[in-house]
Amino acid sequence: MTEPTTTDAGIPVESDEHSLTVGPDGPILLQDSYLIEQMAQFNRERVPERQPHAKGSGAFGRFEVTGDVTAYTKAAVFQPGTKTDLLVRFSTVAGERGSPDTWRDPRGFAVKFYTSEGNYDLVGNNTPVFFVRDPLKFQHFIRSQKRRADNNLRDHDMQWDFWTLSPESAHQVTWLMGDRGIPRTWRHMNGYSSHTFMWVNAAGERFWVKYHFKTDQGVECFTQDEADQMASADTDYHTRDLYEAIERGDHPSWTLKVQVMPFDDAKTYRFNPFDLTKVWPHGDHPLIDVGRMTLDRNPTDHHTEIEQAAFEPGNLVPGIGASPDKMLLGRLFSYPDAHRYRIGANYRQLPVNAPVAPVHSYSKDGAMRYTKVTDPVYAPNSKGGPRADVARYGQPAGWHTDGDLVRTAYTLREDDDDFGQAGTMVREVLDDDQRARLADNVVGHLLNGVSEPVLTRAFEYWRNVDKDLGDRIEAGVRAKQDEKDPKAAGQANPARSSMQRKA
Repeated sequence: MTEPTTTDAGIPVESDEHSLTVGPDGPILLQDSYLIEQMAQFNRERVPERQPHAKGSGAFGRFEVTGDVTAYTKAAVFQPGTKTDLLVRFSTVAGERGSPDTWRDPRGFAVKFYTSEGNYDLVGNNTPVFFVRDPLKFQHFIRSQKRRADNNLRDHDMQWDFWTLSPESAHQVTWLMGDRGIPRTWRHMNGYSSHTFMWVNAAGERFWVKYHFKTDQGVECFTQDEADQMASADTDYHTRDLYEAIERGDHPSWTLKVQVMPFDDAKTYRFNPFDLTKVWPHGDHPLIDVGRMTLDRNPTDHHTEIEQAAFEPGNLVPGIGASPDKMLLGRLFSYPDAHRYRIGANYRQLPVNAPVAPVHSYSKDGAMRYTKVTDPVYAPNSKGGPRADVARYGQPAGWHTDGDLVRTAYTLREDDDDFGQAGTMVREVLDDDQRARLADNVVGHLLNGVSEPVLTRAFEYWRNVDKDLGDRIEAGVRAKQDEKDPKAAGQANPARSSMQRKA
């Protein structure tokens, strides 16, 4: 038997179709509380979209530890044989919620582990590096990738203006403009913590660590032309692909591996290991297997389970801590602050964000709070309320630092060069075909409204990465500057164009 329609208060309603009126032809009555509820709820059913990473989706699954990393961390989630439920959200960075999935853009790769010690969130991307190393520049970077204030259009000129004035961006821009700038699907891309984190073992020994989620489906990417065609055919292609793969039982998986650096080695390493614009060479710090992540359950309500999912790098469980990575330290504040604005002060009480571990907190009141609070509501107290246990959990894992108050980048070391790793990637990692596509992608991007002197700076930027590549890019741009867009010309309506010429 079909269940009756009710109001949100559970009261049966008389009709799904007709408002309450004075006679069949009369005016609608304000006392129709169900109509008012429906209209008012509709007006409020969108929370503000995320500032970056607005477009995305995800799925639920599990993580199973298959390796043994107890020598490095005591975190319960990474103990041998442990199985943990999780949620993963994939996204683009710059596009709005309605933008195409296949734009050239980094992809967000956020994981929420529902561990026995509380939620552990790992908020990364599909690239191991990022555009900037200081959180003060992050807001400006995102604005340069969004829309102009005057015409509300995205603008390649301001993107390259920012990038060429920020040489630390070169490594990430090389990733972005290469093949991996457009994954074929979310299932066919890797995920990275990008940041360096601290692991602490049961003996209190500290280590530095980077996470690598390696796709078990293999890495596959779109060319620019393929991505453009898909953006026209199906703007939600990546969202659809993930949902339908899980629906048909084709559950995607990733193998989690980590790089580990002994704590004291960071002090003398040849470049700053906490700089988000650099990778650790695998020859120095090889990958160590941890376990496998599998996604096997689709959301049943995208809004409550994906749109309102709140990931935050500050959710660090015992055995895992932050590092001196400036971008990471800035994100520890910015993410929960964004959630409080976007969803509300009690966002952690939403089912998708609620931990499976018991909560004993002194937080109280605020909009949308429904978890009951009992006295005492303050600490310290002598009334039997929860109490922090330093003897049990110890002092927080950290590191020693001192120095004058300054505004500067990390202290330079032997190999702290902004263009060096990008150049190594171009010359030693990419093959000839990949280098050719990288050059073509950059040329096409620069031809889309980038003005002088930004163009000149862009050519020099790429020569600093690799001289041959920079020369090739400049030659390609100069040769095509006066050409009309062949794709746009091919889409023109001949009959209409003929009539316009006659007119």
